[in-house]
Amino acid sequence: MQALVYKSTGSWYVTKTADAKVYNARIKGVFKIDGITSTNPIAVGDWVDIEPENDTDNTATITEIYERTNYIARVSPHNRHLHHIVASNIHQSLLFATLKDPKTSSGFIDRFLVACDMYKVPAILVFNKADLYKQKELDKFHQLKQVYEAIGHAVVLCSLQTQTGINTIQALLHNKTTLLSGHSGVGKSTFINTLFPHLSLRTQEVSGWSGKGLHTTTFAEMFDLPEGGKIIDTPGIREMGLVDVTKQELSGYFPEMKALVNDCQFNNCMHLNEPGCAVKEAVNNGDIAIDRYVSYMHILDTIGKKEWE
Repeated sequence: MQALVYKSTGSWYVTKTADAKVYNARIKGVFKIDGITSTNPIAVGDWVDIEPENDTDNTATITEIYERTNYIARVSPHNRHLHHIVASNIHQSLLFATLKDPKTSSGFIDRFLVACDMYKVPAILVFNKADLYKQKELDKFHQLKQVYEAIGHAVVLCSLQTQTGINTIQALLHNKTTLLSGHSGVGKSTFINTLFPHLSLRTQEVSGWSGKGLHTTTFAEMFDLPEGGKIIDTPGIREMGLVDVTKQELSGYFPEMKALVNDCQFNNCMHLNEPGCAVKEAVNNGDIAIDRYVSYMHILDTIGKKEWE
């Protein structure tokens, strides 16, 4: 029977059939999918075929994985040479970010957006903890909002503490399967508890000495939204190591750069020190945000290296 993977714990998978029956399933043997060398051959969001193992408990064996419409992958946190599939068959991603306690860097946001663009997944940016923002953070938010909306991303300001902006986010999630991501401590678990109070997901304060959030979600897990749609919660990501992108391809995942590549003097322009570079000219003129260009250079520098910054 066909089932959807709702949770992956490494060796066991929580699956749900069309009639809402839940099975704890496992795989036998090795699955090879599309030539992907992955640490997790099955991901949350995958459609699979299962065979119940017996009549006494809800265990099953996964016998087949259906072709994915899309997926998002990152470098495995445990093995830099392998991929880790974050989630599959998703309509959009939603990145929780904060400008304070902890601060999400523009570089992390841009890396995440590149990953989404690579896999053709629209991305929404939600800046949480607005109740903590002073004028400096509000000015920064409006600057970022202008930059990211100009390249096609929805940007929302919210405060889960004061319940501001929640309705706007819920409207964006309606009848969609949405991947939730972000650093630990930015409010993902708090947001899910707002949507599903009965879950009481564990949340933790930001670590005082490091300013970084503490991990509260161990495995990716999908939840059905009451009004239609699904969300996939993922463990807090410290870094977003990109896979399957070359230095020559990278600027194609920065829309504001992609629009100018045909105006560069050289077809293979890397937008660094080449003469007649339309991208560098746009940066100097203020038409491309300097922070975006800095992110591009940092990502470019890490491609092909064994360790990510």
